[in-house]
Parts: sequence; structure tokens; C-alpha cells
Amino acid sequence: MNQTNCTDPKAEFQYYLFPMVYILALIIGLPGNLVALYVFTIRISPRTAFSVYISNLAAADIIILCMLPLRIHYHLHENEWEFGDFACQLTGLLYYANIYMSICFMTCICVDRYMATVHPHTYLRMRNPKWSLLVSVALWCFGGVAILVFILMGPLEREDDHSCFENFATREWNDRLRTYSIVSLVFGSLMPSVIILVCYPLAAKRISMIGTKTAQKAVRVIYTILAITLFCFLPHHVVYLLHLLQRLEVIQNCSVRTSIYNARRVTMALITLNTCLDPVLYYITTSHFRWEHLKRSSTPNKTEHFSMAFKILINKRKTIVSYCGVLHTENT
Repeated sequence: MNQTNCTDPKAEFQYYLFPMVYILALIIGLPGNLVALYVFTIRISPRTAFSVYISNLAAADIIILCMLPLRIHYHLHENEWEFGDFACQLTGLLYYANIYMSICFMTCICVDRYMATVHPHTYLRMRNPKWSLLVSVALWCFGGVAILVFILMGPLEREDDHSCFENFATREWNDRLRTYSIVSLVFGSLMPSVIILVCYPLAAKRISMIGTKTAQKAVRVIYTILAITLFCFLPHHVVYLLHLLQRLEVIQNCSVRTSIYNARRVTMALITLNTCLDPVLYYITTSHFRWEHLKRSSTPNKTEHFSMAFKILINKRKTIVSYCGVLHTENT
């Protein structure tokens, strides 16, 4: 590594790990997210805040997945980039920016579900999908501006001539990368993690007060979502913080730096794996109403079909909360 006398880490396992994970993500994640984008954008009516956020999450995942073929080629050729600096910068920015977009939309879904269960009366007054559309547009605009600014500032100097969007020079870390990294850690890692870790357990606690089998299953599904989310994202956030401290020379021990480099390879693979786990979440949380029922969504039915997570229907007689996409209103 250039800052110290440490030798550059190799982590040869990455040449096999990344292609395997990326190919798996493409096989499962691309069709799954395309189906989710179609279902939650076109088939589900009327639109809800949740369906808006799910559509945008699927779109962010699809953009990430579209970057993977070039990255598969890159890692199979032992991190030799052959497609030029502009393609490297563009694909790298789109890949990492949409990872944070994915995190942001998952956080929006979490907040939406929290409001639906913990503050249902407030939620019913403000569940108009136009607000979720405005939030989504604002997030995409923010991400687009960040990418544009990064491109206009020119390519980042690297420590070698063959790598792509990694191994940046120390001067870059002391300049713009430090600012971008701190902002992304605070707003793209710390805040979403705190929100998810707080809101989902509170929602689960509220649902567990309802003594029904549906509610019990809802709680299990909530913690399943929480576990998968933290499995993919939390390790990446922690290791990226250590990586930043390493590049800013706060961490200088050679063996520790090598361990951080190796751990970063693994967590980057995990965070990409989330793109093929998201469709699994879509299915789990809508398992009570089968997807083929969407074909009959225009037919009146006593059972209202919603997209996912904790929808609450309040009437004068009795309320039953179902997490998995079906709300049954019972008359007694």
C-alpha cells in the first residue's frame, strides 16, 4: 500500500468470488426485479406508497445488475479493466450510487411500514402516493446530481493503470474522496441502519400485540427481512468505515490493513447479493395473495389485495392486520 511500507494485498480469491456472486445475482436478481418492477408499477392498482418504493428499489437493483457483466469480465481478468476510463468511471459511479439508492428505498419502505403499524391514524391521512413519488424523485435527483458532479470533476487518479474504480491514489483520499466517503457513511449507512434497526422492531412489537396466527407470522417475516437486510448491508457499512480509516492513515498496521482489504472484498460481494435477495423478500411478504391473483385485480372482491407489509384497515367494527399482503375485513 502506498501510504506505508506494507505490501499491496492481492486477495486472489476475489477473482472467483465476485464472478460467482455476480452471475448468481444476474440469474436470480435480474428476472426477479424485472417482474417486481412490472407488477408493482403496472399490475397493482391503485398505487400505494409501498408499491412506489418497491418499484424504485427494483429499478435501482436493475441498474446495479446491468453493471455486472463488465465487472465480471474485470474480475475474471484479475482486475484488468479493458474498456477505457470513461466506461470505468460511469459504470463504477452507477454501481455504487445505486447501492446507496437501494439502501435509501429500503429505508423508505421501513418508515412507511412503521407508520402503517405504529401510527395508523396518521398514516391513513398521509398515505397518498404522491408523497412517496416526491420522495423518490428527490432521491433520484440527488443521486443524479452527485454522479454528474463527480464526472465533471474528472477521473480519479489511481495507483495503477489497470484497475477500475479502486486503488485510488492517496491524494484523492485526502481530497474529494474523503468528503464523499464521510457523506455516504453518514447518510447512506449510519442513518438508514439506525432507522431500520429501530423502526422494524417497533413495528414487530406492535403487531405482536395482536393475538392471531397472521400477526405471529407477520412478526417472523419482519425479523426475516431485518436479518437479510443486516446480513447484506451492515457488514459493508462497518468494513467501509474501517477502509476509510485505513486510507486516511488512521489504521496503519499492515496485517490489519490486509484483513480490511480482504473483508472489503467479501462485503462488496454480499451487498451485491442483496439484489437477488430482494425478489425473495417481495415474494415472502406477498405470499398470502398469490401473484396470479393480480390478473383478476380489476374484479371486485371482498378481500383487498395490497403489495406488502403491515397494511392496516380500520373500520367501525373490527380490524385485522395482515402483513403478507392480504387484508380481511370481518363483520361480526
